[in-house]
Amino acid sequence: MAVDVNLPTLLRVHAENAASVTAEGATVGEVFADLTTRYPGLAGNLVDDEGNLHKFVNVYKDDDDIRYLDGLDTKVADGDVISILPAVAGG
Repeated sequence: MAVDVNLPTLLRVHAENAASVTAEGATVGEVFADLTTRYPGLAGNLVDDEGNLHKFVNVYKDDDDIRYLDGLDTKVADGDVISILPAVAGG
């Protein structure tokens, strides 16, 4: 499945400065694997050493946070949009 992936400004440097890229996969995890194969600099920014979604990244499939779906196992279909956003914290 081909999906569009929107990248935040901080990660664009790892993807030839593209704001959006197309990636293949049947799940968010497979899409991330495709992305990190083509853009290795994204790897440590998306998932941690154990292969889990990095805690400082929020990922949405269309308008739904994948943490409330099936995480990296969330299924995607042609035309879906995955948006990656940096988590914001502070006090």
